Amino acid sequence: MEKYKSRNLKLGVAFGGGSALGFAHLGVLKALEENDIAIDFISGTSSGAIIGALYAFGISFKDIEQEADKLDWKKLAKIHPSKMGITTNKAIREVLERHIGKNADIADANIPLAIVTTDIENGSKVVFKSGNVIDVVLASSCLPGLFSPIEIEGLMLVDGGIVENVPISPLKGFGADITIAVNLLRYRRYKKPKSVMGVLVNSFDMINHRISAQPRQSDVNILIEPDLSDYFMGDIKKWKELSDKGYLETQKHISTIKTLLYQPVLEDIWQKIKDLFKI
Repeated sequence: MEKYKSRNLKLGVAFGGGSALGFAHLGVLKALEENDIAIDFISGTSSGAIIGALYAFGISFKDIEQEADKLDWKKLAKIHPSKMGITTNKAIREVLERHIGKNADIADANIPLAIVTTDIENGSKVVFKSGNVIDVVLASSCLPGLFSPIEIEGLMLVDGGIVENVPISPLKGFGADITIAVNLLRYRRYKKPKSVMGVLVNSFDMINHRISAQPRQSDVNILIEPDLSDYFMGDIKKWKELSDKGYLETQKHISTIKTLLYQPVLEDIWQKIKDLFKI
């Protein structure tokens, strides 16, 4: 096995949105951890904000997997009509509070964290690097019409996927040397909706799909885009399959990531020369 030494470069990872498709991020984290690739900065949108925040606060992908195994769509999107939404995000709040705490501040994360939201009054992007992490994550994952907007600092905020579904820009603000973007919506197909919720989810998926087409290889160093076209944004019970998809796609990029972050140590280079010339 080739040995490496660090170039002392900082790695930032952008976790994109995609509702239940966000479980693919668990596979991304698993692949990076298995290869001893540490993340220095995290940015997240929507479901990417949920996974990103938990990981930034020290919750391992294995612990998140245990939570995923308990979830179902009826619990996450329990009908609770209000003036601004038709369901409640109470279940998501409970998971976040149990692992992170009710009053945790984004600025206190183990890994510097940025979360993208949308101001529903003017359509502007609002990025948080401080503030109550639970409220901000719920805002970032608030699908309009499904969940009620979250009010923070006088702003009415909803899903960050409307403005930047693959949040690359905050990583540049952090000063990341190497960036990885995880786009969950590169490949999409849609099921015929059977309810108003299905119509809403499909519509939001289609909007985000167009937004997610924005990332280009020139914008980031590594663009991870697993083919999740066989999965629906509500496929929570298929979280393991989604995680596996993220893992396998990330594995394809591991060699490139290591090349960017590290360089082979001198003795390995010398060994390759000797092998080449049969010294």
